[in-house]
Amino acid sequence: MLRTAMHAFAARGYYGTSTTEVAEAAGISQAYLYRLFPHKEALFVALINHCAWLVRERMSRSLAAAESSDPAEVLATVTSSFRRLATEERDLVMVLLQANCAASEPAIRAAVRDCYAKQVEYVRAASLASDECIRGFFADGMLGNVLAALDVAAVDAPWARTLSGHGHGHGPGRDHGPGPGDGRPSPPN
Repeated sequence: MLRTAMHAFAARGYYGTSTTEVAEAAGISQAYLYRLFPHKEALFVALINHCAWLVRERMSRSLAAAESSDPAEVLATVTSSFRRLATEERDLVMVLLQANCAASEPAIRAAVRDCYAKQVEYVRAASLASDECIRGFFADGMLGNVLAALDVAAVDAPWARTLSGHGHGHGPGRDHGPGPGDGRPSPPN
């Protein structure tokens, strides 16, 4: 059920997706959907929690296989793991972005806050990185998620190369700072 809902909400967002569409795609009646989830908001909150769990499981597996305890390398391991997950599960990234967009709804806002809180504390405990590094990790991740949503990898333009970390101005003696595509973190949102 949640896999079907993930696909529907990823494509049209919280506001653009009806429970009728989700029920039809899942091959169930809308009445049965409402027995599982009392309203659309409850379904979407459950979906946010499911996505957060998928991200956490992937991070846990990658960290268990990490070969270093250096904070930067731990963050790079988590980044690499999430990028693979985002490639395999594009709908997951889209749902998490859609959740940010629907955060004006109190229950969704609470679920998104909880998702961030748990991710930040997990990354903090696993990496022992500074607050600044963790903030950069999540900031780069948000940009990475937006670039993935826009399929910027398929765009050959200066702005796309700049934002993806493959632009002009990268060379010896130039500090371009962290960014998606340069091996720096790209966490979930």
